[in-house]
Amino acid sequence: MVRLARLSLISTLLAPVPGTLSAQATAPALPTWRIDAGHSEITFRVRHLMSRVSGTFREWSGSIQGDPADWAGASVEVSIKAASIDTRNDSRDTDLRSEKFFDVANHPTITFRSTKVEAIGTALRITGELTIRGVTRPVMLEGAVLGVNEGQRPRAGFEANTTINRLDYGVTYNRIVEGGGTLLGDDVQIDIAIEAVRQDG
Repeated sequence: MVRLARLSLISTLLAPVPGTLSAQATAPALPTWRIDAGHSEITFRVRHLMSRVSGTFREWSGSIQGDPADWAGASVEVSIKAASIDTRNDSRDTDLRSEKFFDVANHPTITFRSTKVEAIGTALRITGELTIRGVTRPVMLEGAVLGVNEGQRPRAGFEANTTINRLDYGVTYNRIVEGGGTLLGDDVQIDIAIEAVRQDG
């Protein structure tokens, strides 16, 4: 009898309170947004001698999970085909695909995965991990929400930018030029413009 009484008491204590569920059980899944690469772009700039060379990647994809009412707590994933690099110069692009730079034969994909997204009004701060040439480093992007179109297929617009040091990712090739100095700069400015399409809801 004592044992049965104890079991009954434990069952009563562990039973859920009527009308309540755990936060994990009740938290709705965040909406998923597919990045529309045809209406988005990733561009970069790096110093070449006294000027700058810019380029982009032609093949990439990604997704965002986030609530348009509050983008804080959202997540972002992007995958880029390194061989799709395009600087409007075939010879240079071939060189960039080589082991001197991106080494696409051994490291075909560049990835970014967010670890934290902060939002204040339309301003965004996105912290994450960027992987280039098999090396993963933390990176922070500053950006903004450009707006949300609540049509039949809702779309959201964003922009973000950051600057990385290519040496941190093992992209170390350079050479001394006549007259002094180096051919290439180490800092690479990255600018991102995104249009994403809601996939659910």
